[in-house]
Amino acid sequence: MNRPPGDDDSRAKTLEERMNEYLERYHARRGSSPARATQDQAPASDSGALAKINFDMRPEELIAYLDQYIVRQDEAKAVLATKICTHLNRARYLMSRGGDDPADGVGLIKNNVLLIGPTGVGKTYMVKLIAAKLGVPFVKGDATKFSETGYVGGDVEDLIRELVHQAGDDIELAQFGIVYVDEVDKIASSKGLIGPDVSRTGVQRALLKPMEETEVDLKVPHDPVSQLQAIEAYRRTGKRQRRTINTRYILFIMSGAFSDLPEVIKRRRNRQQMGFGAKMKNPRDDHELLKEVTAQDLVEYGFETEFVGRLPVVVVLDELSKDDLYQILRNPNNPVIVSKKRDFAAYGIDLRFTDAALKELAARAYEMKTGARALVSVVEKATLPFEKHLPSTDISRVVITPEVVADPEGALKQLLEDPEAPNWQEAYEQAGREEREQLIKMIQRRQVLYSERLPKPLTPARMELIAEEFYRCGMSMEVAFNRVLERFEQVQEFEESFFARYGIKISFTDAAQVAIVTAATAEGTDVPAYCGQLGQLLEPALRLVQDRTGISEFVLPEEAVLETEKYLHELFERHYHGAVHREA
Repeated sequence: MNRPPGDDDSRAKTLEERMNEYLERYHARRGSSPARATQDQAPASDSGALAKINFDMRPEELIAYLDQYIVRQDEAKAVLATKICTHLNRARYLMSRGGDDPADGVGLIKNNVLLIGPTGVGKTYMVKLIAAKLGVPFVKGDATKFSETGYVGGDVEDLIRELVHQAGDDIELAQFGIVYVDEVDKIASSKGLIGPDVSRTGVQRALLKPMEETEVDLKVPHDPVSQLQAIEAYRRTGKRQRRTINTRYILFIMSGAFSDLPEVIKRRRNRQQMGFGAKMKNPRDDHELLKEVTAQDLVEYGFETEFVGRLPVVVVLDELSKDDLYQILRNPNNPVIVSKKRDFAAYGIDLRFTDAALKELAARAYEMKTGARALVSVVEKATLPFEKHLPSTDISRVVITPEVVADPEGALKQLLEDPEAPNWQEAYEQAGREEREQLIKMIQRRQVLYSERLPKPLTPARMELIAEEFYRCGMSMEVAFNRVLERFEQVQEFEESFFARYGIKISFTDAAQVAIVTAATAEGTDVPAYCGQLGQLLEPALRLVQDRTGISEFVLPEEAVLETEKYLHELFERHYHGAVHREA
């Protein structure tokens, strides 16, 4: 794009200054200006820590977000999203009261959660997604580790210290974190044990105080790093400083398979139904029985009453069917396929899967009876021969079909013999069409998450831009969505800045906005810079038209972006001759 004749340095400088102002305003609104970035690197104060957490998230928004990643588990998504959002909002509400009432928060019942479900149904994945979306630190521990080490309380407090580490040593941020303890069913007390069960009930008791509220000392005797930090702090200040963190607002989420729990529930139900005239209900599968679990059942299973009392929210997750596993693979956000595509992309190879291949992979994974975890195994088995040999060849495209899943080695041999075979090319193109169709459907469903930033429903052209960004950068759908929407917002800000500077109101049609974003991406520049160059071409011609006709509002079509000089010439000619005709 050439600079128009007669545009002097002073005008260019003014435009550059103006664009910098718009960029500053834009970044300030999004909280990403250079000044803000410098502040974030400094030790956070209370307000700084709170600014990192998305307290404004509402349960329905979080559920809609999880729906983009998690298949089924509707009840678990609803309960977790609701209770965690409520937990954070209540924490902010209590802190905003200023602590004038000494009884404020005393006896606070935290929304600690117990997740019950078989392996591979998405328990850990769901909690990680929530923590990432809300901006709170997350740490995961394995309950079996506590049992094996024999510690009564040391490892439990280490989880809190690890949470502070995950928060970048920011105690204010860590106090709103999530501690996730997996395989908690393994610390249920053993039946018939003589003497204290230190490795199980001892761990339960060690968890009681952190799950409610306690002060955890961040300096431990066996940690040389914390000792050195304490010595350095004493050298600087001459005082001993005790660094602690309060667990009042740290949320604990426990999970486990609880394979023997249905038997406990059956015994309780049978006792309740015994007696003359009792009506026995039809037996149901174990999964349905789990949904009837009570605190009494958990105590009989082997948990301390106090421990169960600190887990007021219990959620049972559904087992995954063969179709569920297929839906996971079809989801453009699923980490199994995305990770494998990135593995091949690292060698410059584009990997695709046909829809039929995904169904076959899901069927094989379902036979393994380990939920979504099995998907990784079957995908690795189908792709490993290609991942091993293709980086040493010139082949840059590969497609996984049902035939490849059935015989990976044989399919690789055929591909190496004839990489340009029509059947390979046809399958590759078909997989691309199927992936694109599924991606566009997901983009349509995600519109509800961006309703406040979308003046109207997304047009097909805008959805195609989001899809291109997703494929081009190999990022998550959320990042691709945000990047494209930010660029359209920058176009709107340029329209406002153009009027503020020149007194000429311009508005780009939807096709023109798409053209600007597309052209800026293709040229490897940002939208404000591209619009700045475009504005230098638009202003002189529009100014002449305004002076000649008095028109000060212009709707600019796609041609104004793609063929700017031609469009402006025709615009000037049309309005100039029209004005001459009216004067005559």
